[in-house]
Amino acid sequence: MKIAVISDIHANKDAFDRVMEDIKMFNPDKIFCLGDLILAGYNPNYICEKIFELKEKFGENFEIIQGNTDKMVSNCSEELLENAKKAFPCMGYSLEQDVKITDKKYLDFVKELPEKKTLEINGIKIELVHGSPRNQSENIFPELLNDTVEEMVKDSNADLILCGHTHIPCGYSLNSGKMVINVGSTGRSMTQDKKAVYLQLTIDSQGKIFSEHRSIDYDNEKVSKHILSRNFKHCEELASMYIA
Repeated sequence: MKIAVISDIHANKDAFDRVMEDIKMFNPDKIFCLGDLILAGYNPNYICEKIFELKEKFGENFEIIQGNTDKMVSNCSEELLENAKKAFPCMGYSLEQDVKITDKKYLDFVKELPEKKTLEINGIKIELVHGSPRNQSENIFPELLNDTVEEMVKDSNADLILCGHTHIPCGYSLNSGKMVINVGSTGRSMTQDKKAVYLQLTIDSQGKIFSEHRSIDYDNEKVSKHILSRNFKHCEELASMYIA
């Protein structure tokens, strides 16, 4: 069973398209999406349209959950907006604009997505989360102590936990026997090279797991210029995040 796992697209059309070209060559049986379709990119409606197309094409072989920014945009309030502007201005002002430019049917769609899902493939229990099993916004970073990660996932009965949120790919094989893989970010990678990242996952008929993070080139400069063209306050700070 071959599975492509994407996360944290953040309305980045160019990165998404390049990743999907690579996924097409991988020819997966299933596609999993771990959320954060929208916010702080430049084309949220395009991304959601393509996600709808994947749902149509793959049917029950496409799984998707809600990310924390999907929740923010679809549940935005004046209080949330003001707090976001104070805490992280470029994201707060992007949020203000994203709520206005994202089609209501897509806002409704991401609002109703589940925060996590569990499923089983070839005897392997898999949990799909955005941050961690206990919190949608919890960070599973590289180089954490194994005991720290064990604490984060202790209430999960899954063999394999797939997450995103941090925009940095990593993985853990824990003493409990659980495997945790952060798939990285398709749309706004925080790796040094800023390439788009997704996970190729294979689970064979014996339940053996094979995984590979794929780093894909795209036109970062072009996307950075798209962000600047949105012209909201502090957009230059957000635009700089795409450049290596």
